[in-house]
Amino acid sequence: MTRPADRTTNRWDADSYDGDHSFVFEYGETLVDLLEPEAGERILDIGCGTGHLSARIAEAGADVVGIDASEEMIRKARQTHSDCEFARADARSFSFERPFDAVFSNAALHWIPEQDEVLELISDALAPDGRFVAELGGAGNVAAIVDAVSEVAAEHGYDVTNPWHFPTIGEYATRLESHGLETRYATLFDRPTALENGPEGLEKWLSMFGDSLLEPIPEAERSEVITAVEDRLRADRYRDGTWFADYRRLRVVATNSC
Repeated sequence: MTRPADRTTNRWDADSYDGDHSFVFEYGETLVDLLEPEAGERILDIGCGTGHLSARIAEAGADVVGIDASEEMIRKARQTHSDCEFARADARSFSFERPFDAVFSNAALHWIPEQDEVLELISDALAPDGRFVAELGGAGNVAAIVDAVSEVAAEHGYDVTNPWHFPTIGEYATRLESHGLETRYATLFDRPTALENGPEGLEKWLSMFGDSLLEPIPEAERSEVITAVEDRLRADRYRDGTWFADYRRLRVVATNSC
């Protein structure tokens, strides 16, 4: 999912997202299993991207609505999965007349700093006893990459900060419960993730997901910075021709207790 429309640093290429970073939705397949969608349920997919997991949910017979702030992602989703409903919408301000039996989100919510706004809307969107099932980056996610970029950027005279929100279990459960969502399940786990594109994997990952991280660095210097980051991480993060990102994921299941 792209960040909200008024934060435009990250540039999203739907074709590259599907072709070079398919691990994002492929790992989400098991999150759909955790959701356990049923025929006839109405389910909202927040940050649906190009719609692959929305379509997977719909295979169970559920009525799925996918939203994303990226116009390009929504266009690709509509072209690829015409049996689902997709809408361009900001996760901080969406509104639907009919409630949902479940709200689902994979690899999207850590892009949004206004966590309380989003969770309040999720709570409002759920029917009584409806469930919220999500995965997002957890505490320590891609810390090695962020630290390496920060260190190299500092050596070049630039100050970068982590643009993502990666909560702990305790922090997120507290937020959920403050918005009437009762935490039923939460786990934080390491998931070292093989990046596609071989030797270019880390560079392409930063090109797709790291614009906001690299924002303080002028375009003319980014290639040099990325090369230095690769050199710094190679011993620990590059094996047999493949880069491995130090992902840590937070998965939660909560129910609407209101």
